[in-house]
This record gives sequence, C-alpha cells and structure tokens, in this order.
Amino acid sequence: MNTIIEVKNPQNAIIDEKLNQTFIQLENLLIELRKRELPAHIIEFINDSITVINTSPLIEKDLKILVFKRQTAILKLLQKELKIVPKNHYQTLWMLFGFTAFGLPIGVAFGFLMDNMGLLGIGLPIGMGIGIVVGLLLDKKALKEGRQLDVVIKNLSF
Repeated sequence: MNTIIEVKNPQNAIIDEKLNQTFIQLENLLIELRKRELPAHIIEFINDSITVINTSPLIEKDLKILVFKRQTAILKLLQKELKIVPKNHYQTLWMLFGFTAFGLPIGVAFGFLMDNMGLLGIGLPIGMGIGIVVGLLLDKKALKEGRQLDVVIKNLSF
C-alpha cells in the first residue's frame, strides 16, 4: 500500500511565522489525506510534490510560494479527479462568483431603474450573499457525500 510521505518543516520556519503557518496548513492537509483511500497515481503526485518541497534550497518567501503552489496543485488534482474539496471551498468560490455574476448585473439594473448609476454598489453585497448561500449548500452537499476534507485552506499572504 502506498503511503503519503512526511513533509519536513525547515528550521527557518520556526522564526518565520507565515512560513510556519504555511507548513502547518500543508501538514494538516496531508493528515486528512492519509485517512482516505486514494488512487496510487494521486499518492505518487502528492509524494512528488512533497519531495520537491523537502529538497528545495529555497528559503522564506520563495519557499512559502513553492509550498502554496504545490498545495494548490494537490487540491486541484483532488477536486478534478475525486471531487474532494476542503471545508468552505464552494462558499469561497461562489462568494466571488456571486459578487461578479449576480452583483454587478443587479447593481446595473438598480442604477438604470433609479436613473442613478451611483446605486451600482447596491447589487454587489446582494450578489455576494447569493453566492455565499449557494456555496454553503454545495459545501453541505460535499460533506454529506463524504467529499469534504476536515481542513480549512487559507490563502496566507506572502
């Protein structure tokens, strides 16, 4: 049986709080993935990503960026092939989608209706709210179907 290898947290992560948080987030993701039966090619991809991180000579900001990119690649593969997503994935995705796809048209409609384009901003929070509700429903569905990882992925600033 293939297993996911350990990620090695570098010494400078103890000093750099953001780097440390980046590694902790990756480690939490890997802990969740080890609890699941994953196909061999996905485990191989994850292990290749961890090996790149573990052998990287990069430090500080460049290492944070590498870890984040590899983590994102792992999550994209899981979503594409197995439909597995982290907590709040759909809520975050649909909040942005609702903001632009629903909020802007609603705001433009308000602006034209009231003959005041200053009201454009009214539609944005409405669209964002619609997106959050849709995202919450999709996250609940993923949880119910066992496709949700018990980990929250945050976009840690660099």
